[in-house]
Amino acid sequence: MQISRRKTRAVWVGNVQVGGGAPVSVQTMTNTDTRDVDATVAQIRELATVGAEIVRLAVPDREAAAALTRIREAVPSVALVADIHFDYRLALAAIEAGMDGLRLNPGNIGGRDKVTAVVQAAGERGVPIRIGVNAGSLDRRILERYGGVTAEAMVASALEHVAILEDQGFEAIKVSLKASDVPLTVAAYRLLAEKVDYPFHVGITEAGTLRGGLVKSAAGIGILLAEGIGDTVRVSLTAPPRYEVWAGYEILKALGLRRRGVELISCPTCGRCEIDVIGIAAEVEERLQDVTRPLKVAVMGCVVNGPGEAREADVGIAGGKGVGLLFRKGKPVRTVPESQLVDALFEELEKL
Repeated sequence: MQISRRKTRAVWVGNVQVGGGAPVSVQTMTNTDTRDVDATVAQIRELATVGAEIVRLAVPDREAAAALTRIREAVPSVALVADIHFDYRLALAAIEAGMDGLRLNPGNIGGRDKVTAVVQAAGERGVPIRIGVNAGSLDRRILERYGGVTAEAMVASALEHVAILEDQGFEAIKVSLKASDVPLTVAAYRLLAEKVDYPFHVGITEAGTLRGGLVKSAAGIGILLAEGIGDTVRVSLTAPPRYEVWAGYEILKALGLRRRGVELISCPTCGRCEIDVIGIAAEVEERLQDVTRPLKVAVMGCVVNGPGEAREADVGIAGGKGVGLLFRKGKPVRTVPESQLVDALFEELEKL
């Protein structure tokens, strides 16, 4: 079943189209000190290698802003977004340094003249602005008006910021509405989707650790994407950012929205298993991390349902007593001792 996606305007973050029917892009954020140019460049390169299409950098002060030019020069082909708060001069410096996008809220970077300066500079350079609304930092007067943190309050905040940019004639806008609460986040995006056609950056903020945060993010992001809402995603995890990229693609693959890398099919363990399915699946998953070609690989615990359930897999194994059946497209190839199963699987993959 194909997901019908919400129609949105298109904006360009460097060479990455967001919205306008483009594939849902995957992004993350560096966790290095932006002022440390070498460490930040190394991490950006790593993230690009594992599939990050947009990388965001924190710009907390002038020293960090000054480092952006050198970072831009070192990674010219990666779409970079500067994350700015409170000081409009940092936004101007980021634009001057060649950043491909800004993440800011126009209401908290200074008065109207300062917003005008940023908008004019962004417009001249073709730099889009993401309005990022977080449930934890809503303006007090909005909280009072709506009786606390609600979906309506988040949307009202977003629309106020959008109006500031629109009043300046600026429409290269993306919007995000993030909370750590999944139902709240989903409700806010649904509500705003009825009011504007700007592309949405989707995510669950402060989702948690690799395990818990992945579950929460998959639930929230998955609901929205399944409803056609979302043009670019970040899976926010308390983990190295490369895992955010991996998780983003896994969610998109599960919904049939993107195919990058290997989809691993593996069965739950049961009393019929006569091989170490957990260990074998974990080893296969680890060795497949850097494979970018869209393939399906299956690791099944027994021959009862294995080949049938994984019929569409490019290659797979199904366990027996101390041995495993290697199969391709559901058809048996040969029987292999358990100790050689993983190597045999990868030999078959190499043939593809």
